[in-house]
Amino acid sequence: MSGQRVDVKVVMLGKEYVGKTSLVERYVHDRFLVGPYQNTIGAAFVAKVMCVGDRTVTLGIWDTAGSERYEAMSRIYYRGAKAAIVCYDLTDSSSFERAKFWVKELRSLEEGCQIYLCGTKSDLLEEDRRRRRVDFHDVQDYADNIKAQLFETSSKTGQSVDELFQKVAEDYVSVAAFQVMTGVYSPPIKMSSRLVDSSPAGDLPDHHHNSAEQPPLSLTEDKGVDLSQKANPYFYSCCHH
Repeated sequence: MSGQRVDVKVVMLGKEYVGKTSLVERYVHDRFLVGPYQNTIGAAFVAKVMCVGDRTVTLGIWDTAGSERYEAMSRIYYRGAKAAIVCYDLTDSSSFERAKFWVKELRSLEEGCQIYLCGTKSDLLEEDRRRRRVDFHDVQDYADNIKAQLFETSSKTGQSVDELFQKVAEDYVSVAAFQVMTGVYSPPIKMSSRLVDSSPAGDLPDHHHNSAEQPPLSLTEDKGVDLSQKANPYFYSCCHH
């Protein structure tokens, strides 16, 4: 299999257990996996092909580890990212403070990266509104200040998950069109199809994953675990006509 083109490198960031892997699982596989969960080690990779108007866009999604001990490794994965989905748990105020840390990191290291704030586990608030620990208006004010989009999602019900990733793709198309008009254009990333050995990772039950490597990231930490289980090891299509 030849190398595949990825138009948009998207990185998932946030504190451990905020539900980053569950968000990707819902978007890519349209499913919600019940725990117990395992922490992501390093990063997991999956790509999905989608349509924006008459254009086809391939999102390359890197689901990074949320534990602070893997913080340095996560920096390797978000290098060159065009979009970052920074997640926080709506029932955990400390996760929002941690999200601010990632935003600060991105602003200092990847200035051109578009940020999307994502509050997770909104289904828990539907069960009991008293469980909310992060005020929507406070986050909206913060999002406006950093020029970020804000979404509140549920991987369990699917609330706003597709809309989040669709917005990422639409923003890419808009920016790419502007860059072509102004003569400033970033070419798509070429993905290597070479598979490497890896152990299972991510907030998933025990089962085997394959991993894929993405140039031009350096060292061996750029290996990511593929979340897919279909014949084509890491590409999905969601174009609807």
